[in-house]
Amino acid sequence: MPKCTTEQFEFPGLKRRKIIAQFSGGAITSDAGGMLLRQIDRRLGLTTSLAEAIKDSRREKSCDHSLLSLLRQRIYGLALGYEDLNDHQTLRNDPAFQTAIEQDHEPASPSTLCRFENRADRQTAWAMHQVLVEKFIASKTAAPSELILDFDATDDRVHGQQEGRFFHGYYDHYCFLPLYVFCGEQLLVSYLRPSKIDGAKHSWAILSLLVKRFRQQWPDVKIIIRADSGFCRHRMLTWCERNSVDYIIGIAKNKRLREAGASLIEQAQENFEVSQEKQRLFGWIGYGAKSWGHEKQIIVKAEHGMKGSNPRFVVCSLTGEAQHLYDSLYCARGDMENRIKEQQLCLFADRTSCHAWYSNQFRLLLSSFAYSLIEGIRRLALQGTDLARAQCSTIRLKLFKIGAVITRNTRRIRFLMSSSYPYQEIFYKIARRLCQH
Repeated sequence: MPKCTTEQFEFPGLKRRKIIAQFSGGAITSDAGGMLLRQIDRRLGLTTSLAEAIKDSRREKSCDHSLLSLLRQRIYGLALGYEDLNDHQTLRNDPAFQTAIEQDHEPASPSTLCRFENRADRQTAWAMHQVLVEKFIASKTAAPSELILDFDATDDRVHGQQEGRFFHGYYDHYCFLPLYVFCGEQLLVSYLRPSKIDGAKHSWAILSLLVKRFRQQWPDVKIIIRADSGFCRHRMLTWCERNSVDYIIGIAKNKRLREAGASLIEQAQENFEVSQEKQRLFGWIGYGAKSWGHEKQIIVKAEHGMKGSNPRFVVCSLTGEAQHLYDSLYCARGDMENRIKEQQLCLFADRTSCHAWYSNQFRLLLSSFAYSLIEGIRRLALQGTDLARAQCSTIRLKLFKIGAVITRNTRRIRFLMSSSYPYQEIFYKIARRLCQH
């Protein structure tokens, strides 16, 4: 027998009035701000380009949902905070979500989305990365004089029997080891890898492809690679030198490096003993590992504080004042770690629970495209506002999660958003900026 009444719950009353709650409000959404995702997507052409790049092997006449609709449904859903396919069982009924993905009927069910993800293959991953790189190039209105490419790897913990999972001793759990490449805050590569490999595996091949494409577009651009000591590999350094790519990469401490920088390290210790204040001294030394073939220049940071000596070493092909290169250029790579956290904590890049390898790579890339949409809003519409440096989770909470009543008829769709929404002024400003294009 069908259930004709909606369950209700009674809270403790307020003065003489009862407080009753039930899910019977009708066409009401909590994601009215999702229309900003639609607008930035139209501005960037992200999902449209993606749908054109990916091969759709389905029989078109038998499909109720287009490839473009499926992509938007998954990417917008992630951006709005819905990480699981099961969330779409009810989300697909939300009229605001339907409008954002440009549907006037129910979009795909979780089972359809699951089949969609499991069709992904190597060609899909390649095509998606091409779209990311081409959209980065298109975002530049003029040829840049310099590009700084940040490389970093992170752990993606797994809990099942997924293909390619291995136990990683450093992280002390079963995981994947995805490689990320950013240029500023713009994402270029999110490449899923098994964790039984060297953390720098395939990084020089990816660097080669990126440099080739960028110099094809901008022949005179100066390219710098920036990374931690996990990427200090002679093949990477040698390739950079042969192809006129500069580098500033950390190098792990060892006995020979400490001996070469001993005078600076001892000076920092002596200064601390006199002043009892933390000391930071910088200088250059020459150093050559056996595999390098020739000596390279190393920045030495000799630091001494209450906890003792803490020297750091960075191999660098650039010239200039050592402290400036270390503080202003090398340490700035730490911002990339915030971008990776946005991917994993805010946009569920670690939701790699499919069994098949390329399905998990596909999920990682869907998260990357959700990040690209929000980063696009931050880059193009949030400059000069209080949210100019906000993280993805903050942008979602303050700009996407807006309560609204939705009315639809044959002539118009109206979003009657909450009158008490506290960020109305900034919302109007962002919407106007995104619609000006």
